[in-house]
Amino acid sequence: MRPSRLLAFAAVLALAAPPALPAAAQALRPTTVILVRHAEKATANPLDRNPPLSPEGRRRARALAAALRGRRVNAILVTQFKRTRETAAPLAASRGIAPQETRMGRDSDEAAAEVVSLIRARHLGQTVVVVGHSTTVPKIIALLGGPRLRPLCENAYSHLYTLVIPRSGTASLAHTHFGAADPPDTRECVDGHFPSVPARQR
Repeated sequence: MRPSRLLAFAAVLALAAPPALPAAAQALRPTTVILVRHAEKATANPLDRNPPLSPEGRRRARALAAALRGRRVNAILVTQFKRTRETAAPLAASRGIAPQETRMGRDSDEAAAEVVSLIRARHLGQTVVVVGHSTTVPKIIALLGGPRLRPLCENAYSHLYTLVIPRSGTASLAHTHFGAADPPDTRECVDGHFPSVPARQR
């Protein structure tokens, strides 16, 4: 058989073969969402509304990448603030993943809902790391079917939540810590969470 006929025959076989369905296969898996608050931010300039991470925060960002070593990560979600992007940077660099940015405005309910919509639209069946804020992390967990948690306390940076959402059934939440231990908080906290909702967002 001539080479040209061989190529034509191969092309016909390729067209006749059933297409791969990676999205459908992924949808059969549970969706795993790993959530952390951004790491410690610099406080030298109180007028800076978008500060970078402090040296402690940069160490915690590296600790996050180390804590997730060996775990599958398909996507990383951050907000427009430096502190979330810099927290995700070591993990993103180690995995070759470009973080996706969501909007954190004055309304933390809207910000949390945007993250949840993005996960449901693009990342079902995947493992997604969300680097959020003290008010959005608990709300994202609740919107995805997990338990209702209070906002994180001011000095709570070490908390890592893993929410596993099965294709059907109830989501399960695991709570652990990474990096250096959190310093004592000046307010009354219960395992890093406010006993009541604070008026101010962080």
